[in-house]
Amino acid sequence: MSTTRLPGPTVATLTVTTPSDREVRITRIFDAPRPMVFDCWTVPELLKGWLHGPEGWRLDVCEIDLRVDGKARYVWRHRDGQAMGMTATYREITRPSLIAASELFDEDWTGGETLGTVVFAEVDGKTLLTQTILYASQAARDGALGTGMTSGMADSYAQLDAYLAALQDTARGAA
Repeated sequence: MSTTRLPGPTVATLTVTTPSDREVRITRIFDAPRPMVFDCWTVPELLKGWLHGPEGWRLDVCEIDLRVDGKARYVWRHRDGQAMGMTATYREITRPSLIAASELFDEDWTGGETLGTVVFAEVDGKTLLTQTILYASQAARDGALGTGMTSGMADSYAQLDAYLAALQDTARGAA
């Protein structure tokens, strides 16, 4: 098992481990209530507020049918016109603690379907997010890790952290 710690805001360090020869596990703490973090993973308008790729990429299409066997469709577009799409099928949903889905990119750079599991745990008023991705093979997992995936995830999670702070500020201002 390897561990990589990437810097983040004071409450947030992205930890990446490889618990098996086919898995990547990412953990991070968010300074927000668990239901809010869960909603930011499952409500299309909220996902579009933070789930962007590297510089120049934006989540353009986000469709979610949040039920077991329901589908999700994500398409990111680059300002130069390139697109990257992914389809997911939900396997398990327990609000606000768990989402499990099979995922497949349109251009299959991950070596086949992956199984993604996201666990949202409440810890001292914050949310500990644990995301596990199970790949079809060790080569697929290692290939994904070789793409710079973890630094991209760190950037996305930093965007989520800022988005959650803005949502909480807005909620406090409305109260």
